[in-house]
Amino acid sequence: MAEAAFDEVIHAPLRLRICGLLSPVDRLDFAVIRTALGVSDATLSKQLKTLIASGYVASSKAASAGRDDARRITWLSLTPDGRRAFDAHVRALQEIAGLNPK
Repeated sequence: MAEAAFDEVIHAPLRLRICGLLSPVDRLDFAVIRTALGVSDATLSKQLKTLIASGYVASSKAASAGRDDARRITWLSLTPDGRRAFDAHVRALQEIAGLNPK
């Protein structure tokens, strides 16, 4: 288990929620995250750009078998570094709240 470490990149409210949604799964569709957060495509894209640039989230596109058009689904997942950083950040928040003393 990694040591608690507060992470400014993850801590922004929407980025924290994105990581929280991605943490228990292998990957999620962009549209699912957008709907869960209740934000616009542009807002989600901006937050994802920061997480991707930090190496915390990976993005890939794939054709959708359920669609008749050429649109592709954007899949998002936490990278191994992203999972470690998110877990360490959550532990840091727990310590701050007094829920997980050192």
